[in-house]
Amino acid sequence: MRLGGRIQAAIEVLDDIEARNRPASMTLKDWGLSHRFAGGGDRSAIGNLVYDSLRRRASQAWRMDDASSHSLVFATLAGQWDMTADTIAEALDDDKFAPALPAPERWHAWETRDLADAPDHVRADIPQWCADEFQALLGEDWVAQAAALGQRPPLDLRVNTLKSNRNKVLKQLANTGAVASDHAPCGIRIAAGKRDSRLPNVQAEAGYQKGWFEIQDEGSQLAALLSQAKPGEQVMDYCAGGGGKTLAMAAMMDNRGQIHAHDTDRNRLAPIHERIKRAGVRNAQVLVPGADHSALEGRMDCVLVDAPCTGSGTWRRRPDAKWRLSADNLAERVAEQDQVLAQAARYVRPGGRLVYVTCSMFATENTLRAEAFREGNPEFQPLPIAASLGEMCENAHFTKIANSMVALSPLKTGTDGFFIAGFQRSNP
Repeated sequence: MRLGGRIQAAIEVLDDIEARNRPASMTLKDWGLSHRFAGGGDRSAIGNLVYDSLRRRASQAWRMDDASSHSLVFATLAGQWDMTADTIAEALDDDKFAPALPAPERWHAWETRDLADAPDHVRADIPQWCADEFQALLGEDWVAQAAALGQRPPLDLRVNTLKSNRNKVLKQLANTGAVASDHAPCGIRIAAGKRDSRLPNVQAEAGYQKGWFEIQDEGSQLAALLSQAKPGEQVMDYCAGGGGKTLAMAAMMDNRGQIHAHDTDRNRLAPIHERIKRAGVRNAQVLVPGADHSALEGRMDCVLVDAPCTGSGTWRRRPDAKWRLSADNLAERVAEQDQVLAQAARYVRPGGRLVYVTCSMFATENTLRAEAFREGNPEFQPLPIAASLGEMCENAHFTKIANSMVALSPLKTGTDGFFIAGFQRSNP
């Protein structure tokens, strides 16, 4: 496919997402199934156009003075793919599958409007109703931190020290442009490409099949590190899901002690079994969802709670989600977060640690939940994780909210958005 056909396809996909309120990944998959003539490069380029348009939908619509899918895709070409109106017109000349070019007034708006004059939520590229949440958590530079969620994300990997080391994995992945991460000691990063480029399929690499590394955002790796799980401890990953943090903590513990992987959803938990096997993890016990686990109450040295949340910190990867999110969705998540914190706290032994994590940038899901838990559970005292993170990553410019609370973000740490709060249960 030539550029014109790819542009037209991206417009159609964006229209379908808007009309049916569907996830972008599902819509792109359906488009590919119904257009089998499109090759892998075509599908990748169309996906990039769609996701880039969604990442900066608010700011690009404001500059074009039009929020249609047609204007958004052309704004993406001009704003993110380094093309001008003239080079776009030249590329589409004689392309019978290309859509019509934007009207002159659209290009005029693009060239003359200064984004600095736009409202804060537009410059931040987030829904207007979310602005107060970001500001309450991140402070004065919240617009810049939110806007950084409009960038393409890198591909982050975590080296599994039970089977390999970072130098060995970097050597194997040398052809991908992989480099050591800035902060996580076992992290590897492959930078995001530009325009129609594709990230490598690292899961096809022999090292992945052997369990040498896992795909895991560097922020998630840092959250696992802040559990401070040690060899010989009893640890619970209360919302284990697919097991990313379970595997990270197992490596931190050098397969000694025990990790109890818990989740209420069997489907979310299902991938963990194969991942444990591939990673060579021997100290993880997957708890049966819904079973009686009361025998474990009060016995854990550490309980990590990666709570269900809006996922606003992952909007680089799932930009369509921010335009579907509502205040009602947030309220539902808050109720779940209070519930899982209360339930997870029962498993912490006296003197043990409780670490609360979300991949959210909303104060309501983060500082307010941590403060509400602290007020209702006076036996849990703040755990100074900010100092611990500073010691682990001397050059990490994270947002310190309190000694016991930190936020990570694409702008400051180059990671997805994360919030981590630490508590320690008092001895009787």
